Amino acid sequence: MANYPWQNGIGKVTKMKIALINDMTGFGRCSIAVALPVISMLRVQCCALPTAIFSNHTGFESFYYQDYTDHMQPSINEWKKLGLEFSGICTGFLGSARQIAIVSDFIRDFKRPDNLVIIDPVMGDYGKPYPTYTKEMCDHMKDLVCYADILTPNMTEACILTDTPYEDKKWHLSEIEAMAARLSENGPSKIVITGITQGQYVANFCYEAGKPSRVLRTHRIGTSRSGTGDIFTAIIAADAVNSVPFDHSVKKASNFIKKCIQRSIELDIPLTDGVCFEEVLHTLKYN
Repeated sequence: MANYPWQNGIGKVTKMKIALINDMTGFGRCSIAVALPVISMLRVQCCALPTAIFSNHTGFESFYYQDYTDHMQPSINEWKKLGLEFSGICTGFLGSARQIAIVSDFIRDFKRPDNLVIIDPVMGDYGKPYPTYTKEMCDHMKDLVCYADILTPNMTEACILTDTPYEDKKWHLSEIEAMAARLSENGPSKIVITGITQGQYVANFCYEAGKPSRVLRTHRIGTSRSGTGDIFTAIIAADAVNSVPFDHSVKKASNFIKKCIQRSIELDIPLTDGVCFEEVLHTLKYN
């Protein structure tokens, strides 16, 4: 039997599906545009539900934007008619309190005992919420993360979600673990707090309820680029439905992003153009 891309290695058509709820950006390598091929490479079908359409990401001086909030529920209704079931539900940037409410309803409608909800609470960075993120949206996001099985906040987002004052300092691991434990009390059993700067390293703090926490570090190279968080969460989500151990998945995602950044530097890709993940996508392994 021919081994087509939609088949797994033993000739059976894959049944794994992830509902990916995020914006679609035409240029700049971020959101659905990077998450979809990564999830597909890991042998999981990606079913995208756009929250907005951007001509290019907002790091450029100008962009065209179309809000898709009014189109989300009609699409969801069609998925219900089709009787779709998902192995995972993965959320990214949500642009309004109304979108967060729609996603909350989506999770309640499609959640099953045997599927997983992966939430990337895209709210802010460098100690501050994004300018568009209101207090109302932050409060709604705190409610949304209660539905998560896996949560992937950065330090800023972990602070916002736990009402912890952000400080630009070297955080003690006990402080980070305390935040992760508080987040876990509200729902998610697996949490990775990402992008913790430790000298020449970037660390990810892995928390699993009932297990010892781990800090996984990689050498820091280059500077931040658009799309790295989307790629990270896409790998975590696809690996989760494929039953890859959590710490293994976090390490794999970190190493893959490092490869992407390194190749982008080698090819002199402008920072605004994101990470050149296409060049190294073939190295991303299923398990």
